[in-house]
Amino acid sequence: MIPTEDASSRKREIEDKLKQEQETLSFIRENLEKSDQLTNGMVSILSSFESRLMQLENSIIPVHKQTENLQRLQENVDKTLSCMDHVISYYHVAKDTDRIIREGPTGRLDEYLACIAKIQRAVEYFQDNNPDSPELNTVKARFEKGKELLEAEFRSLLTRYSKPVPPILILDAISVDEELEVQEDVVLEHLPEAVLQDIICIAGWLVEYGRNQDFMTVYFQIRSSQLDRSIKGLKEHFRKNSASSGVLYSPAVQAKRKDTPTKKVPKRPGKDDVLDIEIDSYIHCISAFIKLAQSEYALLTEVIPEHHQKKTFDSLIQEALDNLMLEGDNIVSAARRAIMRHDYSAVLTIFPILRHLKMNKSDFDATLQGTAASTKNKLPTLITSMETIGAKALEEFADSIKNDPDKEYNMPKDGTVHELTSNAILFLQQLLDFHETAGAMLASQESSSSASSYTSEFNKRLLSTYICKVLGNLQLNLLSKSKVYEDSALSAIFLHNNYNYILKSLEKSELIQLVTVTQKRAESSYRELIEQQIQMYQRSWLKVTEHLADRNMPVFQPGAKLRDKERQVIKDKFKGFNDGLEELCKIQKGWAIPDKEQRDFIRQAQRRVVSDAYRSFLHRCANISFTKNPEKYHKYRPEEVEDMIEKLFDTSA
Repeated sequence: MIPTEDASSRKREIEDKLKQEQETLSFIRENLEKSDQLTNGMVSILSSFESRLMQLENSIIPVHKQTENLQRLQENVDKTLSCMDHVISYYHVAKDTDRIIREGPTGRLDEYLACIAKIQRAVEYFQDNNPDSPELNTVKARFEKGKELLEAEFRSLLTRYSKPVPPILILDAISVDEELEVQEDVVLEHLPEAVLQDIICIAGWLVEYGRNQDFMTVYFQIRSSQLDRSIKGLKEHFRKNSASSGVLYSPAVQAKRKDTPTKKVPKRPGKDDVLDIEIDSYIHCISAFIKLAQSEYALLTEVIPEHHQKKTFDSLIQEALDNLMLEGDNIVSAARRAIMRHDYSAVLTIFPILRHLKMNKSDFDATLQGTAASTKNKLPTLITSMETIGAKALEEFADSIKNDPDKEYNMPKDGTVHELTSNAILFLQQLLDFHETAGAMLASQESSSSASSYTSEFNKRLLSTYICKVLGNLQLNLLSKSKVYEDSALSAIFLHNNYNYILKSLEKSELIQLVTVTQKRAESSYRELIEQQIQMYQRSWLKVTEHLADRNMPVFQPGAKLRDKERQVIKDKFKGFNDGLEELCKIQKGWAIPDKEQRDFIRQAQRRVVSDAYRSFLHRCANISFTKNPEKYHKYRPEEVEDMIEKLFDTSA
């Protein structure tokens, strides 16, 4: 049982705690009541605010909608006014642009094009909105006038600033400096840059808006004239400078090519210096045309629309190209007329030109790529004409060498080299300088279908065969001509001189290498012919030396007295020798052997033969008394005989 004292204490604690809880509960109740009062007050306030907000909204929304409508109306009014201003501006375009259009685009192209654009927009507006209005016709007329003035400005700019390219600049452009490893291209500026940009701008507008291609015709006509004038100016410059200071460089010879002569080309018989200048001038003009045409095409691509470029370029180059081809045809015609007159050396004018044309054909073809077939075929046609007439001249020349008549009055009286020989050799030497061109010329006439497969070696063999044919014909003709001489010794000297001249000329000009391509023994054959003629000539002295032979010489004992008949034999031998010696020396002194080496050789050989025979004869007759007047028969000492022979073939002695 819990003590009473403890229970009382416990009860008091419980009662105190209960009292505290009751006080806390009372405090909470009071606070809850206050909170309820505040909540009710807030709800009342919110309800009042919501009511007022709804009233405000109901008042503002109609006002907002009304304001929005007013703003929309204002915008519509502004747009309408703007459209009205825009439309009205179209009616004033003609008036606003009148001064600028009338004064033209010169010096203010950008402003002018902006003005034209304004007129164009007016045309489009009236066409779309009021096609029957008189204003449409007005702005249309103004647009056409503006376009017309632009076309005139295009023509004016081209005409005013298109100048022929100076000849010196062209020469620089086509020159080849062999000392430079990399060649610098010379830029040919045809138009000032600012002018070119205006021309490009106008051309672009005419293509896009002008719907007119007439400006392309204007372009090629003006540029065509300048191209032709540039080439003619070069030709005139070349002639003047060639006439005053010698021939300028030739592109055909300047470049290092295997067909380029290494020595100066010899003059053809009767070749005129004026013709030399014409040939070099033509060669220059061919090179100039290629360079200028390439430059013109580069310029054209900036001005002319792409799909019209080739056709316009074709038209642009026609005049200059036709003039060049006509000049080439005239050269062919002149050669043809010369051949008809049997002046075959005239064909030599064709060789440097033909070589240059063929060397530059690839550049020519590349430049004319895309042009009409008739344009591209002009150069090949000219080349074919030159090859045909050239081959004809070569064949007829060979025949003329064979058939040159044996005219007595045309034969050299002194037996020297015949004009036919010197002309033939000179002609062949010039073929050597153009050996590849001449070989290809002969190959072009071959009927074989494999013409396209002809090689340089094949052409070389053809030319070698041709040269051998000419030499063969020449040899036959010379043999025939030699028979015109009544004196066989003079015939021998004549043939010797001509054969020797041929051999020395072949060796000196390196023709011998070309000949030996098909005739391996050509050199030794000529030496044999020369030796044969020397022997033939030496026979003429037999009628002199035969008097010195032992034949019919009397046999006698030393100191024995000769009979009259025996003395007469010796006298006859002396007289025959003396008369023969004098006669031959008199005749042969007027003959000629131009080659000093051969002349000395023949003299020495003859002097030795005659002198030895004469000395031997004198030795045999030394102790023979055959006459009372020995000086009458023993007219010449051996040294005098040698001196007489030493003066043979010397017309100056």
